[in-house]
Amino acid sequence: VQLQASGGGLVRAGGSLRLSCAASGRTFSSYATGWFRQAPGKDREFVARIRWSSGSTSYADSVKGRFTISRDNAKNTVFLQMNNLKPEDTAQYYCAGGPYGISWDYWGQGTQVTVSS
Repeated sequence: VQLQASGGGLVRAGGSLRLSCAASGRTFSSYATGWFRQAPGKDREFVARIRWSSGSTSYADSVKGRFTISRDNAKNTVFLQMNNLKPEDTAQYYCAGGPYGISWDYWGQGTQVTVSS
């Protein structure tokens, strides 16, 4: 499985961005796709995930109500809609995939999100 993340950029606080994560190769309905982020000098942290089979989602408390994860099964693509962005959302964002609830086995390259105040 290969994952390709895109959609990052520079935006002002309060603005929006939509990240995409396109999966290619063999994919499994039992898998989940998640978004993680890492800011300079900080540990990587979980942002959101979606289960391919059911579409169930979960979010980090810091992004609940502002970010929405969704999927397009036909295109094997997962989206992260980020609204009301804050400077503390600035980070390199990574998408990952793996068997739901077990592990994150596949990682895409990061896409940079920078939010100016």
